[in-house]
Amino acid sequence: MNSKPRTRTRADLANALHREIGLSKPESRRLVDSILEMIVAALDSGAEVKVSNFGSFLLYSAGERMGRNPRTGEDAVITARQIVKFKPSKFLYADLNNVETDTQDQENEEIPRRLSDD
Repeated sequence: MNSKPRTRTRADLANALHREIGLSKPESRRLVDSILEMIVAALDSGAEVKVSNFGSFLLYSAGERMGRNPRTGEDAVITARQIVKFKPSKFLYADLNNVETDTQDQENEEIPRRLSDD
């Protein structure tokens, strides 16, 4: 038996919207795609993306550096690039780690888990 949870995909998100909200499947797919496109566009413009009670997508610049080709052992230049990091909110962190937050009086204390395999 495989204990690792199944990876969730865009299709899973769209199906969850279809089931939970009642949007048609094409509408659900368009909504998921639109949200992801907005996140990418914001990051591409250099903005951070913060989703309340979920987390933040942050853009970092990694400078050029020297590395090594693991196959050949030769030195190689790793070019400068943009890196996206995700920082979970304290609510998501607490939910995933089963700990209480110090601000339990907020409305969204728990992250809903609606991406089941139903």
